[in-house]
Amino acid sequence: MTPERPDPAVPTATYRLQLQPGFPFRAAADAVPYVASLGVSHLHLSPVLEAVPGSQHGYDVVDHARVREELGGEEGLRELARTAREHGLGLVVDIVPNHMAMSPRHNPALWEVLRDGPASRHARWFDIDWEAQGGQVLLPVLGGPLGQEAEHLKTDGDVLRYYDHAFPLREGTAGLPLPELLDAQWYRPVWWRLARTELNYRRFFSISELIGVRVEDPEVFEATHAKILELLREGVIDGLRVDHPDGLADPDGYLRRLHEATGGRWTVVEKILSDGEPLPASWPVAGTTGYDALRHVDGLFTDPAGFGELLGRYRRFAAPQTDRGGDWDATVRRAAYKVLTHELAAEVDRLVRLTSRLCATAPETGLRDRAPWALRTALQELLVRLEVYRPYDSVDASAVVTEEAAAEARLAFAVPEEAGAVDVVRDLVLGRYGDGAEYVEFRTRFAQTASALRAKAVEDTAFYRYVPLLSATEVGGNPGDPAVSPERFHAYCARVQRDWPSTGTVVSTHDTKRSADVRAALQVLAECPERWADVLAEVTRAGEGVPDAQLAWAAWQTVFGLGPAEEERVRGALLKHVREAGLYTSWTEQEPPYEEAVARFVAAGPCGVPGERVAAFRASLEAHIRANVLGTALVQLTMPGVPDLYQGTEHEYRALVDPDNRRPARFTVDGSDGSGKEAVTRAALGLRARRPDVFGDTASYEPLSAEGPAAAHCLAFVRSGEVLTAVTRLSLRLAEAGGWRDTRLPLPPGRWADVLEPGREFGGHARVAELLGRSPVALLERLPD
Repeated sequence: MTPERPDPAVPTATYRLQLQPGFPFRAAADAVPYVASLGVSHLHLSPVLEAVPGSQHGYDVVDHARVREELGGEEGLRELARTAREHGLGLVVDIVPNHMAMSPRHNPALWEVLRDGPASRHARWFDIDWEAQGGQVLLPVLGGPLGQEAEHLKTDGDVLRYYDHAFPLREGTAGLPLPELLDAQWYRPVWWRLARTELNYRRFFSISELIGVRVEDPEVFEATHAKILELLREGVIDGLRVDHPDGLADPDGYLRRLHEATGGRWTVVEKILSDGEPLPASWPVAGTTGYDALRHVDGLFTDPAGFGELLGRYRRFAAPQTDRGGDWDATVRRAAYKVLTHELAAEVDRLVRLTSRLCATAPETGLRDRAPWALRTALQELLVRLEVYRPYDSVDASAVVTEEAAAEARLAFAVPEEAGAVDVVRDLVLGRYGDGAEYVEFRTRFAQTASALRAKAVEDTAFYRYVPLLSATEVGGNPGDPAVSPERFHAYCARVQRDWPSTGTVVSTHDTKRSADVRAALQVLAECPERWADVLAEVTRAGEGVPDAQLAWAAWQTVFGLGPAEEERVRGALLKHVREAGLYTSWTEQEPPYEEAVARFVAAGPCGVPGERVAAFRASLEAHIRANVLGTALVQLTMPGVPDLYQGTEHEYRALVDPDNRRPARFTVDGSDGSGKEAVTRAALGLRARRPDVFGDTASYEPLSAEGPAAAHCLAFVRSGEVLTAVTRLSLRLAEAGGWRDTRLPLPPGRWADVLEPGREFGGHARVAELLGRSPVALLERLPD
């Protein structure tokens, strides 16, 4: 018998599966009975459209009209949907509107553009600046300068080959000598290092292998969304996750068009909100994918005073320069300057060219006589001062590009009159010169560059330089001020329930730098900074073989958070860490002696005998780590919003940055993690499935305050007067202060049954020592009168 399925319009909870050739639709279907048993309402699938062969993630789409054959094709997806429905589950799918793979031999639309140029019917699909590079698309694929690589460029009929790359030849050019042949094409293969400064197509951040798509064009939107919309109409899929909306030319317009095309299906967007930034109220979506929830949940379990002490000890241990890991804001600012002049140099050049042209030809005389260097300086100085990812048409841009930022930017000019370029650029961003096509293009390019800058400077650079507490360096996080008080958390939840009750919430994803359970362990360090410093002094006493002290601090925290693990996993994560940090090596300027020293240090230190001391220290704190693990899980599963579980995280799940977090999950009921996390997860999800009204759009959220000497260590709230969550926060500090003592939690009227420990009931002013005595978390359900 098919289980009765709740209203598919809004999920009660989703479960993310990472599809790849080694885990296709068939494998996902095999996991359906297990996933359904957890109590979620929908599977959440990584991208399903045709991607580059062998892709482990699917974000490198090559054909929007086809479901990926390596996963089982469209029939495989439809069969998965049928199996899911037999078990009461729907499907939510991740879509990628911003970019496609820059892989011509796999991408038929791009192949045609490279063959036929701007006259191609698909030329409007791609964000290419045909006015730059002599009208040729720069393809940064050569391993060295052309003179060194020319012998490896071979013609094969109407195809130009370079190792495993293939490019179409323009009609009638196949017989030309190589120099003339290359000059005759609509593209130009070049040394990959030229991409940084010479590229003339928009990419995903600084990834040249992904080319921007112009979904703001209605025709492009229709072509790239036809298959997904067909699957929605036919009931194969029920909802959408939108990847990286900040890269789009017009996120507001795109989301309106998507909403209309889907008939208002449940859709969440991967919008990274900075601390205090609201989601644009006009966006017709259910909310974000949930990184803002992650920041608030993590902050609950971070001790503010202890973090301050930990920061001081980090500075004494690692002695980082102020703007290279010593101070958060200064570190972000320096990283931003570097990104603009290096990884995003081509994007900045395009923006400068556009701004210079606007000023030189503007009918407004106030824009005239602006030197390109002054406009470049103004653009850079304003961009590095943005504290959010980008401005939007639907949000007051003056709150993003502020007058305070402009005042600081003017100080970069020695001659005050030349600082007027800052006002020109800011006025252009604010739309004060109208909505002509070139003015709109300027605002679009500025916003797209801003979002790429924020992602690269913060998430991909500063997070790896400023490392006092690694759990704080997470997507959407605020490492400079990571702690969140119960009052701030309650206020956040009240806003979510009021404004975005069906938004997504996450604590672990395929993109988190560390899984929630690794972060939960690391958060304990903020409760014992002195003990952590003592352990570090002990394991680093010899002081030999340490490449640099910042890395050492991060490495020891990594193995503390992860626990005993294979050296290969730790080494891989730390090698990525130092390359992203870019202090001594990087992805494009690798320094082999330094990287070899990192590998030797990992083997001899964190993964060697000294690492056993860190493992023993972790073991001594296991009860407090467990309190954070279970507290994080239960809060996410019962707070406002739709919780998304990343594959395998119903068990205790310890993972580092990708590709470590893309390892195969186990879909078994075994309870082997010993933490009780699976039991908590099943209980909370089961309650959500059984009583969706208690948690849904019309539900309520009521904070509950404990009373007594340890009240600050109990975080509690009630959903719709029917379900109560209570968790322990900062449990090590609690234990050191003498425990709960006579702390009590005033329960709402009625009798409350313990969902996690059936048979227990509470009422009135419950003693917290009894409520949270055997487990650091409690989930109660009000009994009928």
